[in-house]
Amino acid sequence: MENRETTLLGVLQTLFRWKKPIFYVCAAVGIGTAAISLLLPNYYKATTIFIVASPDQSKPEIIFGKGQLEPEYYGNKQDIDRVLTIAESSELVDFLVDTFDLYKHYDIDSTNFKAPYRVKMAFFKRYDVKKTKLDAIELTIEDVNREMAANMARAAREKINTITQRLLKDSQLKSIKTFEDEIAVKEQQLKILGDSMSKLRKEYGVYNIIAQSETLTAQFSETESKLISNRTRLEVLRQSSRVHRDTIRNLEAKVRGMEEEVKNLEAKITHFNDGTPVVLAYERQYSEANAGLSEDKERLKQYRATYESNIPALMVIEEAQTPIVKSRPKRSILVIAATAVAFMFCVIGILLFETYKDVNWREIYDPQ
Repeated sequence: MENRETTLLGVLQTLFRWKKPIFYVCAAVGIGTAAISLLLPNYYKATTIFIVASPDQSKPEIIFGKGQLEPEYYGNKQDIDRVLTIAESSELVDFLVDTFDLYKHYDIDSTNFKAPYRVKMAFFKRYDVKKTKLDAIELTIEDVNREMAANMARAAREKINTITQRLLKDSQLKSIKTFEDEIAVKEQQLKILGDSMSKLRKEYGVYNIIAQSETLTAQFSETESKLISNRTRLEVLRQSSRVHRDTIRNLEAKVRGMEEEVKNLEAKITHFNDGTPVVLAYERQYSEANAGLSEDKERLKQYRATYESNIPALMVIEEAQTPIVKSRPKRSILVIAATAVAFMFCVIGILLFETYKDVNWREIYDPQ
């Protein structure tokens, strides 16, 4: 315990003897740091916070109420990661560089071969985007011009929203193109079905199955009844000797005509019955194809309406305001930190010097 106290006391005595040099060094470093910090430009930080909207908001099935699931209003982890990727993309950086002429603003020669790399590095030193613990996205831009910092933050957020919307619209456009192709194919198939059905109707004489069936049945029954009646009458007249021969011949001709009419009706009914199932099958196919085509056209209208609408991909929680207080440099902290470091190195240097001042370094390096 005494050795420790003696050692500590010796250290304090040593430092006390060197108090003036330590003071001068620390004062010089503090004053120099203060002077240098005054030359540093003030940076202002503008921050905007927003939430990623769910892509479900851009789905026609949900917009027009035909979805089977409840829509999500806020994006999930994958949606947030996608927006964060866009927020650090070259497209966004190039947009801000061109919009705010950052080559000139950051004093970078745009003709230099490495200029694109340097302007991006300079930008990313002043730019930060991250996910908060509440799953929002915080975008921050620092600049020596407070108005420019706020404008850049707002422009960056709007560009992220535009890029995200474009990606969703590209997906919608592919769906629209798919529907258009399917509709074109189905219209061609419907035309082929219609032509085939028209030929079958002409071939079998089937146009209105229910009405024609009732009409043909009624005609056949009526004609057959008349034929039976006239045959019976003819038999009766033939047995009578007082009936004129011409009357019997006229009635026989009428019976033969009715027999031919019945045969024609039987043939027509048989032909009609043969064609009915085929025509019915084509009518069913045509009806189903037409219903599918109508449904696809309706969905195409919905996709086009959704594609042409402006559905935000981001929901702003906090707008980027013009900053009032500078974010850096923290001059007092710089001065205190530099002075503390200078004091620490002085103490270490003095203690090393006092400890080894009696050592003959020549003998150590050259023992002979």
